[in-house]
Amino acid sequence: MDERNKQPGQSAYASTTGRMKEQISEKVSDVKEKVSEFGREAAHKFDESRESAAGALEQTASSLQAGTNKLSGVARTAADKIQSTANYVRETDLHAMVDDFQGLVKRYPGQALAAAAILGFLVARGFRSSD
Repeated sequence: MDERNKQPGQSAYASTTGRMKEQISEKVSDVKEKVSEFGREAAHKFDESRESAAGALEQTASSLQAGTNKLSGVARTAADKIQSTANYVRETDLHAMVDDFQGLVKRYPGQALAAAAILGFLVARGFRSSD
């Protein structure tokens, strides 16, 4: 475009628009970075809590196994299942757990829906009793 055909202030408008685009791009980049950092921190905290959860499950399993001489095979089976759960929690990262959970829901949709309803009922009851 010929400099003579430009409207007065058009150059200032283009400059302002360019700066605004740059600022918006920087803000979007900052938000993306903050969201990524939040996700990394959440995953890290989850990984830290996995070990303590696995330890608690393992301790429960050990307690049940120690008392199995007095109890039936049902207690031994429960202790073995809890020990397996402790190992799973300790050895499996968040993404693999989510994938496993999604696979279970796809394989057993009716049972998953029933479990979700029961869990929702228990959570609601827990909130109601804490009031």
